[in-house]
Amino acid sequence: MKKISLLVAGITLFYACKNDGSQFDGYKRAENGLHYQFFKQDEAGTKAQLGYGVIFKVEIKNNKNDSLVFSSKQASQDGSGEIQFLLQKSSFKGSLEDAMMMMAKGDSASFIISADSFFLKTQNMQALPPGINQGDMLKATIVMKDVLTSKQVEEKQAKMKAEYEEKMKAAQEGEQVARDKYIADNKITTKPSETGLIFIETAKGNGKHPAATDMVKVHYTGTLLDGTKFDSSMDRGEPANFPLNQVIAGWTEGIQLMSKGSKAKLIIPSSIGYGPQGNGPIPPFSTLVFEVELLDFSAAPPQQAMPQGHSANDGHNH
Repeated sequence: MKKISLLVAGITLFYACKNDGSQFDGYKRAENGLHYQFFKQDEAGTKAQLGYGVIFKVEIKNNKNDSLVFSSKQASQDGSGEIQFLLQKSSFKGSLEDAMMMMAKGDSASFIISADSFFLKTQNMQALPPGINQGDMLKATIVMKDVLTSKQVEEKQAKMKAEYEEKMKAAQEGEQVARDKYIADNKITTKPSETGLIFIETAKGNGKHPAATDMVKVHYTGTLLDGTKFDSSMDRGEPANFPLNQVIAGWTEGIQLMSKGSKAKLIIPSSIGYGPQGNGPIPPFSTLVFEVELLDFSAAPPQQAMPQGHSANDGHNH
């Protein structure tokens, strides 16, 4: 009996050492319950810490059936397949945050974590997504591309801010140069209004002018100064209808100068257009040129009237 007992104990000890406390083959188990397996590890490298910046690639699968749950290759904004963020406080014991705090630059590893905790605590979801059941485990494979200390993060952010401000300054200065050239090349002599709008009537209309709170019906084509077209109701074959106070300030100002049936060219600087942020195909600090025909206008229903000066986008680039 003693020999059998010793044999059983030996086998148990062998498998315990083989899996280092983890029930998953090839994985070790950390004190916080995280199951991990390193493929490449720089044990002397600087490990990620709370508040550090991490740049990594990750693929998360359901450990039960190996189905893909998430891939940074599909989610990265720049197409690099990399994600970067500041490492936050662990959302639960044995979390992905804990996993990253075990890694240094250049490390690659696989971690097995609770699906319940990941989705309900880390992702703050109200329920598990389709295909994930209570008690499932996730396998996350992470390649740590870089680890930035808090100081390095601050320096990088300061550099990015300076580069952005320089870029915006150049764009702002470039807008004035481009607009002056456009005006000279097109022999435009009309003086701008106090806001910078240049209003050029190309066909006379009849009757009253719309108020800022009126609903207007227009056909228009919008281009950048270089002639690039970014929007046109003419191309869609359908006039645009909208409350005049729910568009960019340049439109609100310019169309009030028109009457039913009139046509005009509106040259709108970014200060009364889409400003430093741009909008879709419209770059930051872009002067816009609109060819507009006012087809009709009427008082807006009460629920559509908004305080004058509001400049919301109603779905069209005007």
